Amino acid sequence: MKAIAYTQSLPIDDPQSLQDIELPEPTPGPRDLLVEVRAISVNPVDTKIRRNVQPEAGQPKVLGWDVAGVVRAVGAEVSLFKAGDEVFYAGALDRQGANSELHRVDERLVGHRPQSLDFAQSAALPLTAITAWELLFERLQIAEGEASRGQSLLIVGASGGVGSILTQLAARLTGLTVIGSASRPQTQEWVKSLGAHHVIDHSKPLAEELQRIGVGQVTHVASLTHTDQHLAQIVEALAPQGKLALIDDPESLDIRQLKRKSLSLHWEFMYTRSLFQTDDMIEQHRLLERVSGLLDSGVLRTTVGEHFGRIDAANLRRAHALLESNRSVGKIVLEGF
Repeated sequence: MKAIAYTQSLPIDDPQSLQDIELPEPTPGPRDLLVEVRAISVNPVDTKIRRNVQPEAGQPKVLGWDVAGVVRAVGAEVSLFKAGDEVFYAGALDRQGANSELHRVDERLVGHRPQSLDFAQSAALPLTAITAWELLFERLQIAEGEASRGQSLLIVGASGGVGSILTQLAARLTGLTVIGSASRPQTQEWVKSLGAHHVIDHSKPLAEELQRIGVGQVTHVASLTHTDQHLAQIVEALAPQGKLALIDDPESLDIRQLKRKSLSLHWEFMYTRSLFQTDDMIEQHRLLERVSGLLDSGVLRTTVGEHFGRIDAANLRRAHALLESNRSVGKIVLEGF
């Protein structure tokens, strides 16, 4: 089968950084689906692994953790899906990725894809939807409905992949006042279109920007990028006993700054359940089923920013380069081999 992989960590402008290769077809395990990959999207985790994780000697490493496709075969113990089902998922970080014609995945991490969207639009969503859902409802412990009325959420970096779906979830499923940050006119308009009640510029002091829109302090912050650069401003912006959740990987983080206000810190990593085979792994299946329904009912919309054409090494190198420039809006998708 066709696949895109790398054999050594290289800068993305090197033609060898991602290569078109051929691999044997995978065989599904007892609870696995074998999925014919129709579309994928690209995430910052792809670029981080390519830059920092050397493949085992002589073994090509396949990236890719956002998929929409069709189930070709199922393992002996599969109960949630059958051959022919159309699915979407983000998979598991400790398995080969899905930048390949066929991919195997544990059924507990998979949802039926939304029928109101095409494959590319569906592929834009799983990783970011799981991350945003877990961050909002599990880490920050916001309840659905109006119970959070009077509380506020500042999303730092709201125009990226996670921010684009988190903004929608918070604005449409909770009573939170949602404030998104973005630094360019294009990205600010994008965040407004997703339902944010206010948009501020994170290239300026956050506290000053909040004052500009008439907000003194916020009760919750989701920091999705450059948390180390923004931490002092985030602490200033948070109300006493507020909550901070983050998803990025700061080199260092002086959490002593949180003590004076009794702020709590929450880290979201959507691969925890699959990496540790937790008893509640199936929650990601249930979550994706719910998200699929919300998309089909029009409550949520896809977060596709750009379609880069077919799935091959040249187009994936372009996608990685754009992500590494920190100038992407929404999700980058690719479709077909």
